[in-house]
Amino acid sequence: MNKITNDMRTWRHDIHKHPELGFNEIRTADKVAEILQGLGIETHTGIGKTGVVGVLKKGTSDRAIGLRADMDALPIREMGDPVYKSINDGVFHGCGHDGHTSTLLGAAKELAGNVDFDGTIYFIFQPSEENGRGALAMMEDGLFDRFPMSAIYGLHNMPGIQQGQFAVRSGQMMTSEDNFQVDIIGKGGHASMPHMTRDPMVVGAEIVTALQSIVSRSLGPNEWGVVSVTEFITDGARNIIPSNVTIKGDVRALDSAVQEKIERRMREIVDGICKGHCVTGTVDYSHEFIVLENSQAETKMAVAAANMTVGGNMVDPSCATCTCSEDFAQFLRQVPGCFILLGAGDGDNSPPLHNPHYDFNDELLEIGSEYWVNLIKSQL
Repeated sequence: MNKITNDMRTWRHDIHKHPELGFNEIRTADKVAEILQGLGIETHTGIGKTGVVGVLKKGTSDRAIGLRADMDALPIREMGDPVYKSINDGVFHGCGHDGHTSTLLGAAKELAGNVDFDGTIYFIFQPSEENGRGALAMMEDGLFDRFPMSAIYGLHNMPGIQQGQFAVRSGQMMTSEDNFQVDIIGKGGHASMPHMTRDPMVVGAEIVTALQSIVSRSLGPNEWGVVSVTEFITDGARNIIPSNVTIKGDVRALDSAVQEKIERRMREIVDGICKGHCVTGTVDYSHEFIVLENSQAETKMAVAAANMTVGGNMVDPSCATCTCSEDFAQFLRQVPGCFILLGAGDGDNSPPLHNPHYDFNDELLEIGSEYWVNLIKSQL
């Protein structure tokens, strides 16, 4: 697969250099479609706005399998300096979707040219994974009606896991994600006369601290959750006590009852603290990602393919639940399947996902592509 590996590296670096945000993956989708068509693969574009599906059929079986990669980048300025550095300022492939796309294209090339199988493969290139909107958009555009499949599989690189090691588990694999925004309206004024204000900064600080008690004091020992405040925004200045404060953050859970409890306690905390300080507080709470649950039979198939690829000593079939969230979970609500992680390295010099210095590890391209090919060989 040396020629294919070189192709994947070239494709990856080109996609990395030209990153595009969710539902704007126009150049990326065109490139994917061009490569698929060049391989003689039936290609469908514009599915879920910018999604692409390649159809490869061999033999006579009506069995069909879906393989999915994500295409979108992140609104981050790249701080590393590869020769293929992003030319779109403030947009960056900081999660490895450039690598995922190139890996699946490499598998498509190998499967189209060198592998015999009996059935149909759908190569699914999804837009807008980062915003949790692309999977639903593709399904609303008839993905599973137009391309009926018995199973669907996804793969994601993961820094913090030994390079080349696969990690997966049946059942709950990744968490849900909720977002919240707390808006506090007080009464601003001169910084030298705080007694004439209703200072939303003090209220906001109290709320940030109190929110930390939700997990530690409201969830039981068998309930799992994370509440993270990520932004604190004001309209104040050096000598101005602001009138408005906005607090934003992120919530993770594995159970809908825990999600409901966290939201309820958050509203109660904000309401109580704001009333105590005679200011107005509102909570906007949204559900963005659902829990990702791998089906048992498909997880066994994924483990078997991973074993074929790297050997059993490099496959963890019952890994810990990953605290990230993944839009692939929406597909798994409709079709059984499995989402697997591929270790990108666990050294001190391995930046995590969404870090401005992150760069997909090219050493994973061949491993990931071989995994896809072995998965098809074992099922079709």
